[in-house]
Amino acid sequence: MLNAVEISNLTVKYPEVTALDDVSFVIEQGDFLGIIGPNGAGKSTLFDSMLGLNTTYTGTIKFFDQDIKKSKTYHKEIGYVPQKPEFENNFPATVSDVVRMGLRKKSDDNKVDEILQQLMLHELRDRRIGALSGGQLQRVFIAKALVHDPKILILDEPNTGVDQQSINLFFGILKELNSKQGITIIWSSHDLDAVNKLANHVACLNRTLFFHGESETFFSDDDLVKQYSEASMQEHMHHH
Repeated sequence: MLNAVEISNLTVKYPEVTALDDVSFVIEQGDFLGIIGPNGAGKSTLFDSMLGLNTTYTGTIKFFDQDIKKSKTYHKEIGYVPQKPEFENNFPATVSDVVRMGLRKKSDDNKVDEILQQLMLHELRDRRIGALSGGQLQRVFIAKALVHDPKILILDEPNTGVDQQSINLFFGILKELNSKQGITIIWSSHDLDAVNKLANHVACLNRTLFFHGESETFFSDDDLVKQYSEASMQEHMHHH
C-alpha cells in the first residue's frame, strides 16, 4: 500500500531563521497523526509546504508516491481546514453555501446533504455563518474540506469549541472519519490530552523532528513528555 505522505529531508530557511531543519517522516494511509510543538516550531511552515503554498523548500514531499512539485492532481486528495476561517463573520452566506464552495463539481447536492448530516449541521443548513458558535463554524469548515471526498484531512489547530459538548462532538467526528471512512488525518494541536486520546501517532516538531512514532510510546515516556513541556514553556515565556 502506498504511503499517504512521505517527507524527506525537508528544510525551509528564511533570511533570519531556519523554520524546518531536515525533517523526514512517513504517514501511512489510515493514520491519525497529531503534530505537536511550541509556537514558532514550524507547524504552519510544514503545512504550507505540504499544500504547495510555500515552494522554497529543499527536500521532497510526496503524497501517494507523487512528488508534489511534479503533480498537478494531488490537491484532490487533500481536505484542508485552516486555522483561521477564510472569511469574515458578516459574510452573507449560509452553512450550505459555504460547504458547497468545497465541491469540485457544482451539481453535487446529495454530497452536500450527506456531509451536513454527518457533521450534525443539517438543521443549521440555512443559517448564516455569522450566527454560528465557534465550534459550529469549525464543523462547517471541516464539511467544506470533506465535500470533495479527500483521502487526507489536514487540520491546523482547529477551534474545537469551548463547551464540553462541542468538543466531544468534534472529537467524535474526527474519530469516525478516521476509523470508519479510513481518512488519514493530520492534525496540529496544542492540546496534549486530546492528542493522547485521539491520535495513534505523534510527531513533535520544534524546527527539527524531535519525535515521531506511536502515541503510546510518547505518552508513556515521562521524560519525553517533560522535555516537550519544557520546550513549550520556554517558548511561551520567550514570546511574552
